[in-house]
Amino acid sequence: MPSIKDRLHDETAQWITLNQIPGLGNATLCQLLAKFGSPEAIFNASQSQLREIVDDEIAQKINQGVDIAAISSTLDWLKKDRTHLVTLADNAYPKQLLEISNPPAVLYAIGNLHWLNHPSIAMVGSRSATPQGEKNAEDFAESLCNHGLCVVSGMALGIDGAAHRGALKANGATVAVVGTGLDIVYPARHRDLAHKIAERGLILSEFPLGTPSKAQNFPRRNRLISGLSLGCLVVEANIDSGSLITARLATEQGREVFAIPGSIHSPVTKGCHQLIKQGAKLVENTTDILEELKNVLSVVSPSGLMDNMGQTAAESNTVLACMGFDPINFEALLSMTGLTTEALSSMLLMLELESRVTTLAGGKFQRLV
Repeated sequence: MPSIKDRLHDETAQWITLNQIPGLGNATLCQLLAKFGSPEAIFNASQSQLREIVDDEIAQKINQGVDIAAISSTLDWLKKDRTHLVTLADNAYPKQLLEISNPPAVLYAIGNLHWLNHPSIAMVGSRSATPQGEKNAEDFAESLCNHGLCVVSGMALGIDGAAHRGALKANGATVAVVGTGLDIVYPARHRDLAHKIAERGLILSEFPLGTPSKAQNFPRRNRLISGLSLGCLVVEANIDSGSLITARLATEQGREVFAIPGSIHSPVTKGCHQLIKQGAKLVENTTDILEELKNVLSVVSPSGLMDNMGQTAAESNTVLACMGFDPINFEALLSMTGLTTEALSSMLLMLELESRVTTLAGGKFQRLV
């Protein structure tokens, strides 16, 4: 009888094989899973049963079973530190993605899976960003992370990279969703940034290892950036920017859309102005975003922030006691409370939503009650 470890290995191999069959798209794979219930049942299905959903060629490939040699490189990759395969059958699968159309059946990840189900905001914008735009992205990301949110972006040049850097400056709460296999860093000049995100945040892809950068991959990636998040902030964008695709997807997924305004003479702000005309919320600071997300966060926070972090009312009182009534910065409060950066960030966000704490200029916090 095979051991539990062997069965888990077999199941992983089945998920990877299905994900790598040429011509078997994610939507069709989800149809197969809905009909048969599991990868094992799909492989055990007859060709006539499979042909109800897929064509003869794909049915034959499925009937050939798992080819360990063909997926050995991926299995070897999964043996590395902090690498993961997350499937629709896993508890770690991001609940936010279950709300979107065509959720990915398989996700590859490097880093801390905790961030998959942490309250998040997407930040996107122009690859050809202005210096001020990059500074805005970095500052907003740092502030939002200090308020307990995770920043999700696409690790592209410009605004994406700045957003990830800002999150890393705060507590490392960032997810980079990429359009390639995770054995490829794209763009190459973000190699160091990718390593830092993998160490402290999470890099995520629905594409099998070895998948190169292709134009058609990025709209698919964009639906995950918005899908993982409660809202989407567009920092700078041209009229034809891919960031507007992400914003549109966010709207279709029922997420909030935010945009930072800019000069009427700058081409990289025209996309933001268009979004604002279409109903996106104009934002000037992070408070504008937190106020808009307040009702959503109040719903997700009991499980998303409190239970997952193991925080209690006693810890809340400890934070307040350590704060006193004078302004205090995050680092000092971190040292005094002994909490982790993630736990303290989440606690401060909860206290602010309860109007017990406020954020001051310079990243300081002050107790109100």
